[in-house]
Amino acid sequence: MAGNIWVVADQWQGRLTDITFEALALGREVADAFKVPLEAVLLGHGCASLAEELGCADNVIYAEHPALAEPVPETHARALAELAQQRQPRAIVIPATNTNWGANTLLAAQLGVPGLNFVVDLKAVDGALEARCVLYGGKIQVRVQPRKEPAVIGLWPGARPADQGRSERKPSVEQAPVSLAAEPKVRLKRYIEPEAGEVDLTRQDILVAVGRGIQSKDNLELAEELARALGGEICGSRPVVDQGWLPLSRQIGKSGLTVKPKLYLALGISGAPEHVEGMKGSSLIVAVNTDPQAPIFNIAHYGVVADALELAPALAEAVRARKG
Repeated sequence: MAGNIWVVADQWQGRLTDITFEALALGREVADAFKVPLEAVLLGHGCASLAEELGCADNVIYAEHPALAEPVPETHARALAELAQQRQPRAIVIPATNTNWGANTLLAAQLGVPGLNFVVDLKAVDGALEARCVLYGGKIQVRVQPRKEPAVIGLWPGARPADQGRSERKPSVEQAPVSLAAEPKVRLKRYIEPEAGEVDLTRQDILVAVGRGIQSKDNLELAEELARALGGEICGSRPVVDQGWLPLSRQIGKSGLTVKPKLYLALGISGAPEHVEGMKGSSLIVAVNTDPQAPIFNIAHYGVVADALELAPALAEAVRARKG
């Protein structure tokens, strides 16, 4: 129906991702503010059963097609464009993940409508949509009001808790045919899984993460010593891995691992959205950074404005003394 709020379900290998439910929670708020239905859009092939998990939405639009079996942004954008032209939603919220990356901008271009990226919040303000977006790795935030519909929203992870978008209710499901007549320019041939590391970081209760704030590889030993004192493992952000200070198997974030330890101690990590995506589910986040405005403090439960190189050895000594 025209004017509805759409949330595009993000799935990987037969499972809905957490950000799908984050998007549903946000979409529910916006739809209720505009007093219109919230619809989830599920694209795929042989995955109709996933619609049962989308009960936060009033209705699920399921588009089944063999070409949608793999997460090719071009193909997904074409399918969404077909559906949007038929139904005219007010906003289309697309989770910004590795599988969906690029679909939002392609869709906006095909429809000739505004496309907003890195959106962390979406509200109804005086009868209009208003999005809050992050720029430059989270150092700048802007508020944008799209002037044409439907607005295509590239939603960044962490906008809402995933649990708020989960529901035991079984939604109504509507089959929506899409033609997708043209051959896609990109076709996935196979997936290459990364080599397993010597330690499974996804099963660790305590992680000490390092960023560029440790300044050099020589200072890595300070973080390793702290991790040993705490009984945990060391990991890092992408810049640390790119410089060869840690192996890829220890990278946390959008292009690395997603972890949910009981304690995540971030040393010298600025808190770019790409990194936050991989660790925001940690039970306790403690951040140490010399910059009091570092974005990592926006999600940390506890923050210390200090030099990580000075704090790490002192903290390790205190932990060892506490353990006796």
